[in-house]
Amino acid sequence: MFAQTDLTLPPIATYRQLPWMKLPLNETQAAEALLRPETDLERRMLAAPEFRKGLLWGEPRFGHPEGKVLFHIREVLDNVDRIPGLTKDQRRQLRLVTLAHDTFKYAEDRSHPRDWSKHHGLLARRFLEKYTDDPVVLDITEMHDDAYYAWLAQKHEEFGTGNPHKSLPTLLARTGHCLQLYYLFFKCDTQTGDKTQAPLKWFERSVPGISPVAVREGIW
Repeated sequence: MFAQTDLTLPPIATYRQLPWMKLPLNETQAAEALLRPETDLERRMLAAPEFRKGLLWGEPRFGHPEGKVLFHIREVLDNVDRIPGLTKDQRRQLRLVTLAHDTFKYAEDRSHPRDWSKHHGLLARRFLEKYTDDPVVLDITEMHDDAYYAWLAQKHEEFGTGNPHKSLPTLLARTGHCLQLYYLFFKCDTQTGDKTQAPLKWFERSVPGISPVAVREGIW
C-alpha cells in the first residue's frame, strides 16, 4: 500500500491546460493520491510494479494531450462518476476497467502487421485475471477499443478486410452479456482528451439495445 501524500486535484475542465509533466510522477504516492483507490483490490493493483510502470507511460499526443496514462485514467474515472443511475456493482466494475484498460500500452507490440494477441487490452485482461474472474470486467477491458475499430472498419474497407475479428458483429457477440456497460465505458473513455467523437456517435446510432445517456454536460 502506498503512503498518502497531499495532491490537490484541479477541476476536470482544466486538465488539458496544466503542466502535468512537472508532477513528481516518479513517486508512487502521487499516483495513489491522483487515482484515489477505493478498495483493497484497487490498491493491490496499483502496488504491482508492472502496473505502476504503465501508469507513468506516455507523452502528449493526438487523442491524449494529457500524456501519461494515469491522467487519462483520472479523467475517465471522473466521467464514470457522472453516469446517472449506476448501481454500486456497476460502478465498481467500471472503475476496475478504467484503472486497467490503457495501463499496458507500454508493453504493446506495435510492429506491422500488427500482432493482436499483444494488444494492450488483452494484456490488461491477463493482468486483471490475477485479481478477478468477473467476465464483465475482463471482457470490457479486453475489447474496450473494439468499438473504435468497428467504426474504422466500416469507414475504411481495407482495415475491415485485414481485421475481420474487429467487426461490429464480433464485438456484439462478445459483449452481448454486458452491452450497456460496455457502451457506458466506451462513452466515458471517448469523452476525454481531444478524441474524435465520431466513433461514439456512430456506435449510438448503429447498435440496437443500448440506452444512450449524457455523461459530460453539453456533450452527447
